[in-house]
Amino acid sequence: MTQDNVLQLEKDGLFNLATLRVVDCCNLKDFDSTVLTVLLAWQKKLQADGQQIVVQNAPEKLIVLAGVYGVAQLLGLS
Repeated sequence: MTQDNVLQLEKDGLFNLATLRVVDCCNLKDFDSTVLTVLLAWQKKLQADGQQIVVQNAPEKLIVLAGVYGVAQLLGLS
């Protein structure tokens, strides 16, 4: 997930909101901080519906990035 494909992934996820409650990141290998933008957009939409995102199997890089950007707690990564 990079800047090249982030908008499409965000749209796809918002279109399939029911599948967003649990996001398994075990296959997330090539990514940058834009992944946080997508996760936060999905989280915002779910919260508007009274739900919460659950991020599972987050790679260490994702946890570190979330901490650096101050959003780890918002995504349940702290």
